[in-house]
Amino acid sequence: MNGNFYRLGVNVGVTHRRLKSTIYALSSGLGKCGVAVIRVSGPCASDAILNMTHLKYLPKSRKACLNKIIDPTTKEQLDNGLLLWFPGPRSFTGEDCCEFQVHGGRAVVTSILHGLSKLPNFRPAEPGEFTKRSFYNNKMDLTEVEGLADLIEADTEFQRKQALMQLEGALRQLYSSWRQHILENLAYVEAYIDFSETDNIEDLVLENVKENLEKLAKEIEMHLMDNRSGELLRDGVKVAIIGAPNTGKSSLLNSLCSREAAIVTDLPGTTRDPIQVPLDVSGYSVLLIDTAGIRSQTVNLIEDLGIKKSKVQAQSADMVILMADVQYLLDVDNIDLWLQNYVKNLKVQYDNCLVYVNKIDTVSDDQVVRLKKLSQNSNWTVCFGSCKVNDGLSDMMRTFKSRLQQLCGNPNFEHPRCTQARHRYCLLKALNSVQMYLDISKSDENIDVAAQHLRKATLHVGKITGHVSTEEVLNVIFSKFCIGK
Repeated sequence: MNGNFYRLGVNVGVTHRRLKSTIYALSSGLGKCGVAVIRVSGPCASDAILNMTHLKYLPKSRKACLNKIIDPTTKEQLDNGLLLWFPGPRSFTGEDCCEFQVHGGRAVVTSILHGLSKLPNFRPAEPGEFTKRSFYNNKMDLTEVEGLADLIEADTEFQRKQALMQLEGALRQLYSSWRQHILENLAYVEAYIDFSETDNIEDLVLENVKENLEKLAKEIEMHLMDNRSGELLRDGVKVAIIGAPNTGKSSLLNSLCSREAAIVTDLPGTTRDPIQVPLDVSGYSVLLIDTAGIRSQTVNLIEDLGIKKSKVQAQSADMVILMADVQYLLDVDNIDLWLQNYVKNLKVQYDNCLVYVNKIDTVSDDQVVRLKKLSQNSNWTVCFGSCKVNDGLSDMMRTFKSRLQQLCGNPNFEHPRCTQARHRYCLLKALNSVQMYLDISKSDENIDVAAQHLRKATLHVGKITGHVSTEEVLNVIFSKFCIGK
């Protein structure tokens, strides 16, 4: 086990002392519930069973049995519950583990946790400590750890699917194969350096390495050319509703979230500060933001500040819904040019925009048909409707869902996507190191220097899965977990 800690770059002595203790925590949710699960892990986990029940021997592993739960010192009965025994290494943490499944009242849970605290070498678990022990005992790598955290935090169906595939090892398999591929080619390079002058090393060995690494570099590049779709799916898509005052931005927000989230009046400038509403749109997580109306001439300082905030929201958004009043567009000679100038003023890219032309109930059908024909020849995605009479919103939602699918995609095990900025950073560093090797290795005289870049590439990929890491990185990852996981 100590070799494993050295491999991770962790302080062996401190970590080993921490792992000697037996930890316990409530693993189910806080508050009153039907059943509460209390988890115990560590070398003395069996003591929890033998001291907090009337059992003389450990029960059969992974078999639930009903027992009276008692205080280890007073022998007072605390509850009647199910007991499960998971001897290591076939447990979540890789250590001896047990679980008490008891009634979920606060007094019951508190009394059992208090009873566990009386046992020698037992202590409450820190946030994420069960998962950290699983990682240290090679039951999970860091991508799977992050997948577990994402699964716990998942709010939508696609977030759940992506997190579950990551927990099942989709990213681990991909990144581990890349690291192994670099190591194998590094071995050929080092053999060439050490033995090319004294032994019969094939002349084409470096050429084969070059071909292998060029292919790998293309794979990594393709993996990174995903427009951050995996990260958007995990973190949610930020969508800002932008437009002139009184174009119906707040009405659209209320229609999309099916409640009165924003105040709606006929007076322009009702919204001053951005209003944020999280939504689940067909399995995609969306943060919808209503903003203050944007116009060139402002009435007062407060409105001016609101407009500045609106532009900031537009520039930081992953998608912009640009609201336009249909009557205003009737007077525009060139809709494409007007939209182009409007978006340029906002400093956002047009391909991130979805245009919604509102208040079509205020004009004639012929006028709407004429505008729709003009929009069909446009480079923009334009939808028409009326928030007031609930017309055209279903068409707009279909287009909205389609754009979300283009941004986030649909997760699948065959083509796992980068889900963390940490992964992307390490992969970019690894790719740069591989490309540095390819550039420098063109001259055999510099092959020693080139090989060093391959070593760096293995380190960068290893940091993603945890083959090489630092205590600081581990602390950041595991601190996001709740106590009991």
